[in-house]
Amino acid sequence: MNILLTGATGFIGHQLVGALESNHRLTILTRDPVRAKDKLGGYHQYLASLDNLTSLNEFDAVINLAGEPIAGKRWSNEQKQRICNSRWEITSRLSELFTQSQTPPSVFISASAIGRYGRQGTTPVDETYFDEPHRSPGDDIEFTQTVCRKWESSALSAQSEKTRVCIIAIGLVLGLSGGALPKMLPAFKLGLGGPIASGEQGMSWIHQQDLISLFVYLLEHGECSGIFNATSPRPVSNREFSTTLGAALSRPAIIPMPSFVLDIGLGEMSQLLTQGQYVLPKRALDAGFHFKYTKLSEAFSEIFSGN
Repeated sequence: MNILLTGATGFIGHQLVGALESNHRLTILTRDPVRAKDKLGGYHQYLASLDNLTSLNEFDAVINLAGEPIAGKRWSNEQKQRICNSRWEITSRLSELFTQSQTPPSVFISASAIGRYGRQGTTPVDETYFDEPHRSPGDDIEFTQTVCRKWESSALSAQSEKTRVCIIAIGLVLGLSGGALPKMLPAFKLGLGGPIASGEQGMSWIHQQDLISLFVYLLEHGECSGIFNATSPRPVSNREFSTTLGAALSRPAIIPMPSFVLDIGLGEMSQLLTQGQYVLPKRALDAGFHFKYTKLSEAFSEIFSGN
């Protein structure tokens, strides 16, 4: 397949390139082709902008991972706008190109996040959550929900008889080359880690290998479309996550982090840590996808095996 890929230099993107490059031709959209080429290799095609494209006729698939890291900086109004625009604008433009194509790509896989569900306490949720008549994605009250709602609707507008759209709502991705885990490790390695706030909030995690495998699975299975949660079938509480991480590092994990400390330090972004969800991957399992890592302890064991 000839695949157009955005966000390829990021934590997930560069791993996805490695999984796809032996069997597919990749065209990588990036603001800095020189830097991307140094990181990903010179045997791919690189595209600095979508401006010169009038259609997507030459591509068989599009995978969209572009977006400003949501936990990269404190959520000032300006940073919130960057987070939104970096997702909404490119996704909207890609969908426009789908509609302008006579022979559009057969599949559009676009990222989203489990922030789409908002805070749910300890009640598990899956992709059917918004199917219930009294609930609607339009009932957004939180920033992450607002981001995801427009992000997803822009991608879904590319759907047609010729194109299926898959939205991957990504949870907490576990790996050492990016994401949240490396930021947690210094404190836990010093024995200073522990539960955050009540410790009862959900941590819906996924091993990086399972996430990459899910992208490939949805690419290759033409019967799949719609929303897919990218989370392990066994989400855990923040307390259990902290205890398991401490055990994996052979360190205690008993020092609590009060929510007000995070509120002071991170502002509104602290909600990513103090509020959580227990998100289940019902549609991925129903589609026949197999998770290699379903136990958090086994995921940590693999991740730290080379360290």
